[in-house]
Amino acid sequence: MAEFVVDETVDITDVVCPVTFVKAKVALEELNDGQVLSIRMNDGEPVQNVPRSIKDEGHQILKLIDNGDGTYNLIVRKAGE
Repeated sequence: MAEFVVDETVDITDVVCPVTFVKAKVALEELNDGQVLSIRMNDGEPVQNVPRSIKDEGHQILKLIDNGDGTYNLIVRKAGE
């Protein structure tokens, strides 16, 4: 059983930094506090930068899943105000 339920999914594999974080941030802003977002991103720069940026915004990183195909899914819980 999963310890979280994903409410929304955003795919940012088609954009490059710094747009990756912008797109992830916009998706998070559309969620209610406490909801969970799955962000699909490419290996490399996004995996290094996006989780750190999201954490800096005060959101909770639940899990980083290696999809085994050069992409990752970052599971984030939106922080309350």
